[in-house]
Parts: sequence; structure tokens; C-alpha cells
Amino acid sequence: MLFYRAALPLSSRTLSYLSGILRRHRKTIGTPWRRLNPGQQALLVLVHLRKGETLTEVAAGFGIGIATTWRYIREAVTLLARRSPRLDQALRAAKRAGYPYLVLDGTLIPIEGVAADRPYYSGKHKKHGMNIQVLATPDGTPLWTSGSLPGSVHDLKAARIWGILRRLQAADLVTLADKGYVGAGEHVRVPYKGRDKPASQKAAHAAHAKLRGPGERANAQLQSWRILRKLRSCPLLAGQLVKAILVLQLCEAG
Repeated sequence: MLFYRAALPLSSRTLSYLSGILRRHRKTIGTPWRRLNPGQQALLVLVHLRKGETLTEVAAGFGIGIATTWRYIREAVTLLARRSPRLDQALRAAKRAGYPYLVLDGTLIPIEGVAADRPYYSGKHKKHGMNIQVLATPDGTPLWTSGSLPGSVHDLKAARIWGILRRLQAADLVTLADKGYVGAGEHVRVPYKGRDKPASQKAAHAAHAKLRGPGERANAQLQSWRILRKLRSCPLLAGQLVKAILVLQLCEAG
């Protein structure tokens, strides 16, 4: 196998943040000596998540076994996901910040085909994957991500399952969303449906799209972490993985 030097498009702040989490965790559990120190483990995890390199590639690059690499990654992802904001926390933060509205959007994390793949097939995206709901600020900063549901679950149903609509109403926060959320209630504003709309509805539709557009970039920020472009691990881990990446992305945007 050949080796080469490569750059990782992340700041040292993110590496230090994850290293600190791992160092404190090792101290708490009284872990014995390991092949990699906390800084090296953090770098391994960031390479895997940001660049999407396989376990085999990452293990070879850091000179450890594949099973050890998997344990290191799962440990870090679990610790990061625990730090992901809960929905109520995110909504309280949005209220304090005084955002005029939030943006709600669903994204599909593609997965490899599985034996019982029918529930995972998204007719909207024409591929297998896991449905994740994302709340973002008007400028596209992600605030919160949900757990994962099979790709066949409609966005509106997913929003109801995770209690998003009920909590948005309780917090009295206006949210913009696409047509997949028609019927979500008065606090979720969606575009008008149908063709040959009157001029007033066309103008409202254009204004809605202009306001919602920047907020939908939150999904692009999350999927800049290449591991999310096609998940090769258990599909049920998708939600935890996205939550971990949200924490890292917020640290990176810092």
C-alpha cells in the first residue's frame, strides 16, 4: 500500500475540541494505554467523517487495526452526539436570538441497499436512505437535527413523529418549509400549491422561496462531511452520526 501526505479542510480549533472531549472521557473511565493518544484519535475520526475514507483506508493510514478504528470512531461519535442540542434547547436559543423565522427541511442520508430495503426507499429522492429533519436559522446555520427514520417516511410525518410541529407552536415560532409540509399547521408556512396561481400568490411564492433558500443551505453544510454522502454502516446509526457532525460543524463555524 502506498502512503501520501494529505490536507484536512478543518481548523485546529475543531481538532482541539474533539481531542479535549476524548481526553476527559479517557480520564473519567480510567482507560488503559492505547495505541493512539486523544489527539491522534480525534484526527482519525475527523478524517473519516470529513473525507469519507473507509475504515480500511483510515486504519492503514494510522497504523492500527480495522476493529480498533471502528471502536475509536464509534466512541467519538457517541460522545459528540450527546452534546448535540435537544429540540427544546434549540428553540429556546432561537427565541433568545430573536430570529424572525426558522427554516425546517428534510434531508435524505443515502445508504447502501439492505436486504429489507423497501422501507428505506425514498420515492421523492429515488434512492435508499434515512430521513433526517433539520431546523436552521435564516442564514443557514443548522440549529438542530432529528434522529433518523426510513427514507420512505414523508417529511410531514417525520416532523410529527419527532414532535417538531407541537413544539414550534408551543414556542410560538414561525417556520418556513417546502410543500412537503403542507398541513403542518399555522406556524409552518409553506408555498402555495397548484399551477396558474394568481399574481398575488406568485409574488408570495417567490418571497417565500427567497427567504427559505439561505436556510436550506444548512443541509449542504452538514453534507460537506463526506461520510453523509453514502452511509455504509448500520442505517439506524444515521441520526446519531448527523448529530455528532452538527456539533463539529457548529464548532468549525465557531
